[in-house]
Amino acid sequence: MKSQVLLFGLLFIVTAVIAQPQSSSDDPSVIGNLISSKPRYKREQIIGNILGGALTQMHLSEKKIENNDQLSADAFKAYLERVDYGKQFLIASDVKELEKYKSKMDDMFLDGNLDILDKTSELMNKRIGQIEKHVEKVLDKPMDYKKKESIETDPKKRTFSKTEKDLYAHWERLMKYEVESRIIDQREEQNGLATDEKGNKKKPVSDKKLTEAEIEKEARGKVLKSYKKLFSRLVNEKKGDKLDKFYNSVTKVFDPHTSYLIPDEKEDFDIEMSGKLEGIGAILREDNSYIKVERIVPGSASWKTKEVEAEDVILKVGQGSEEPVDIVDMSLRDAVKLIRGKKGTEVRLTIKKPNGLIKVVPIVRDTVEIEESYVKGTLLELNGSKSKIGYINIPKFYRDFNDRAGRNVTDDTRKEIERLNKIGADGLIVDLRNNGGGALEDARMISGLFIDKGPIVQVKARGENVEVLEDTDPNIDFKKPVIVLINRFSASASEIVAAALQDYGRAVIVGGEFSHGKGTVQAVVDLDGYLPPMLKDYSPLGALKITIQKFYRVNGSSTQYKGVTPDIILPDQFSHLESGEKFLEYSIPWGEVKPKKFERWPVKYDVKTLRAGSMARIKNNQKFQHILDSMKWYKDQKEKTKRSLVLMDYEKERKDVRERTDLFKKEEESKNLKVVDLSASKDKAQQEKFEDFSRTLKKDPVIEESFIILNDMMNTKS
Repeated sequence: MKSQVLLFGLLFIVTAVIAQPQSSSDDPSVIGNLISSKPRYKREQIIGNILGGALTQMHLSEKKIENNDQLSADAFKAYLERVDYGKQFLIASDVKELEKYKSKMDDMFLDGNLDILDKTSELMNKRIGQIEKHVEKVLDKPMDYKKKESIETDPKKRTFSKTEKDLYAHWERLMKYEVESRIIDQREEQNGLATDEKGNKKKPVSDKKLTEAEIEKEARGKVLKSYKKLFSRLVNEKKGDKLDKFYNSVTKVFDPHTSYLIPDEKEDFDIEMSGKLEGIGAILREDNSYIKVERIVPGSASWKTKEVEAEDVILKVGQGSEEPVDIVDMSLRDAVKLIRGKKGTEVRLTIKKPNGLIKVVPIVRDTVEIEESYVKGTLLELNGSKSKIGYINIPKFYRDFNDRAGRNVTDDTRKEIERLNKIGADGLIVDLRNNGGGALEDARMISGLFIDKGPIVQVKARGENVEVLEDTDPNIDFKKPVIVLINRFSASASEIVAAALQDYGRAVIVGGEFSHGKGTVQAVVDLDGYLPPMLKDYSPLGALKITIQKFYRVNGSSTQYKGVTPDIILPDQFSHLESGEKFLEYSIPWGEVKPKKFERWPVKYDVKTLRAGSMARIKNNQKFQHILDSMKWYKDQKEKTKRSLVLMDYEKERKDVRERTDLFKKEEESKNLKVVDLSASKDKAQQEKFEDFSRTLKKDPVIEESFIILNDMMNTKS
């Protein structure tokens, strides 16, 4: 398994690290004394013992579960967040009752006596019943929408209600907030102010004009219907979901990418691991009670809308014009079932932007347009410059391991380089922004296109020697100056390429403050493989996704946690987002191994001078100043989590946010940059795709600035 490692997005699958899990009869430490101690076993006891053995023996962190009070306390905190992250059901006395399990999470995990689940259900069901009756009472009549009060929308800034009275008061504010949101939506639609995902005015669903009283009454009815569905789902929560919350509270403490997959999740493993959700092409993740967008698959239905973006929270899912379903507190698996669907059908996502803006985005489900996921190249020219600069966009590191003759990212990149060499490109921009990874083999090979030969990346598992992946091909496909573009959504294989070319001095790295910092590898362990014959009746048990290895640069520094810091940092439209490994709780720390010997690129660039020149231009560049202004506003908005419940104030605030967001999204095409169509295709569809590609590049100030930096690189060698 030296190089056959497949890295999907921000989740890594090691396809051959564990070819056949050894059975527990061969390794008694995995199940401990379970077999000999009791004639009958709890299913949870077996799962806990296997998970505990695998985590203790295989996980990169080398943490122990047994007699680990700190792990238990951390796991309890994570469990409480999974049960009631929004602090909307349990009150302080309920939390105190559950705290008797705080020091027992490790013991329960291993012995299978999960009494905490029964106690949690008892407390939650009691509160849900009380809240449902109160909500029905609150929504039975109009509320006072002029009363000066507010609601804190960030659960981290709230505490659990001290009494039932406090809990009811919170729900009264929450219901008013929800109703007012519906009222404003209906007003906008009825008055022709609502827009679709392309910014076009939406036609009202009905020609009938509702009075304000009718709008308010309809809003209350819709909110009640939505929340009654939520209450029913929570009360009827499946046992598998309860187990998921418990086990993954413990696995999370090992690291955010280690998780137990119940059998249903294992059967639908392609969703969990590749994130390639059939229908819309969005990689999603659970973030406590919320479903968040991790990344958009290039060429997918979501990608085409240009409206759904990383770090968006999906609040509701609607099928066409049907009433949307609230998915807050819903498991990822159940949310995916609502989002997926047949090609051609419409799903409506109610999303919340990081700046607080809530909008409905209709998406027509489709298959991923594979062509958009492939490497694209072109030639750039700039007014006032005689240079011709090549540009290659690599959306992901694709490779079909089942078909050696299949298309792969290295061959496609090499072809684009050959084409650019033939037309005399003076330099090259390699764009790895938003590239979440792919095949490790291609990270090694693409790095090798730009250097003679030598080490590319180091890989280390616990207790094992460092394995070095090298470029052994002495050919250099492109010998002229290179810039590599990255941002905080450049991860795994992208970071390996950027880090290697930076360490060799082969390329100048340009982009946002840092890359994602995802420098670990996860293996997939089938728990059934550890069952001895006498316990096969307990199958299926599910699977464990577990972190087993870490990547290191050739200079010895890991890409984990810190990511790659560019040589030249440019204003980044995503800088307001807390996205990256450093923002994840319990993430594997940064580390070092012994650096490898390698020959640096003979041409040295004066990075300090290049950086100074770029900074001077940015100060006088309206587009970059526009980005800086928008990011400052987004950061300020993110901190404003307390919302007024005066309807007039709430409506004005939403209008201001929408107008400001629309203003910041307006992008003008550069009049100086020329994008050359190298295909010379007469196919109308291909021409339209190129025009769209060209417009995107011309609107992006990073491309023009990178062109100028490359020009400077040719003239500022040290």
